Amino acid sequence: MHSRRRKGLRKITFLVLTVFLLLNGVAYIHAYKFTHFAAPGTSKTANPQELSFVEKLKVLALGVSNPRPENKILPRSPFETIVLQSNVTIEGWYLKHRDSSVPAKGVVLICHGYGGEKSSMLDKAAIFDSLQYDCLLIDFMGSGGSAGNTTTIGFKEAEEVKTAYEYLVQRDGLPVYLFGTSMGAAAILKAANDYQLHPAGIMIECPFGSMYETVSARFKNMHAPIFPMARLLVFWGGVQNGFWAFGHNPADYAKAITVPTLLLWGERDKNVSYAETQAIFSHLAGPKQLKTYPLAGHENYLIKYRSAWSSDISQFLQMPSQQLKQ
Repeated sequence: MHSRRRKGLRKITFLVLTVFLLLNGVAYIHAYKFTHFAAPGTSKTANPQELSFVEKLKVLALGVSNPRPENKILPRSPFETIVLQSNVTIEGWYLKHRDSSVPAKGVVLICHGYGGEKSSMLDKAAIFDSLQYDCLLIDFMGSGGSAGNTTTIGFKEAEEVKTAYEYLVQRDGLPVYLFGTSMGAAAILKAANDYQLHPAGIMIECPFGSMYETVSARFKNMHAPIFPMARLLVFWGGVQNGFWAFGHNPADYAKAITVPTLLLWGERDKNVSYAETQAIFSHLAGPKQLKTYPLAGHENYLIKYRSAWSSDISQFLQMPSQQLKQ
C-alpha cells in the first residue's frame, strides 16, 4: 500500500516538475524572441487576428519573430546624422525646420515605439517642422543605425533618452520637448523619473502602465491564458536583459513628472487599456492634458486623426502651462 502511494507521489511530482520546466522553457523562448530582434529580412509574425489557429499555436510555442528594424526612408529635407555614446552607440537625425527666415521655437526629441525606428517617425517630424520646431529623431538600441539587436521595452532605452536630451540642451540653447509613442513614451517617463529631466514639455502616445500589463495584453490578444505565462515571460525577460522587469512601471514613473504633459490615447487600443491610461494621467504631478481618439487603436494616429492630432499638438505647444489641467 505504502509502495503504491510512493509511486503515485513520484508520478505526480514528476508531472508537476515536467509542466513547470515546460512552462518556463516556453516563457524563456518567448522572452528572448520578444527582446531580441531577428536578422533583417526575416519574416515578421503577423498580428494575432491575422493568424490561423495552427499559426497561433506555433507562436504560442515558439514566440514571435521580429526582424531588426531598419530605416526605410530618408528625410526629404537636409539633415545631420548625429552619433551619441549612451549605454550603447545610438544614431539620430537632426532636422532643422525648413523656414530659415523664422527662428525655431524649440527642438523636439522624437522617440519611436517597439519594433520601430526613426524613419517611421518622419511623418510626425514633418508636422513639428510646420509648427517651426527642429527635431532630433533617434534610433533606440537594436534599431536602425544604433548598436545591438536587443530591446528592453523602454527600460535601458531611458538612458538613451537622457543622452539625447542632454545633447539638445547643450546644442543650441533651444527649449527642448520630448515626444514618444508606446515604448518611446515609456522610455521618456522612465528617463524623466530616473534622471530628473526637466524639458519644456512632454508629449506621449499610448504608454503602457506596467511591463506586466503590456505582456498580459499580448496574451489576451492571442486569446491565450494570461496566468502563469505572462508573469514567467516578464521574469525571464528581465533576467535575460539584466533588470527587474516587474519594476518597469511607467504609471509609477509618472509621479515624478512635473512639467507640462500631453497624453494621447486611442479608445480602441487593445495593447494599452483605459485603466492604464487613467493611472498614468492621474499620477502626472504637473500641468497635464489627456486627448483620446475614438476610432484609433494602438497605431499611428495620423492614419485616422491627422487633423485632430496636429491640432492637439499645436494647441499644447502654444498653451501656457497654467491653462492645462492640474
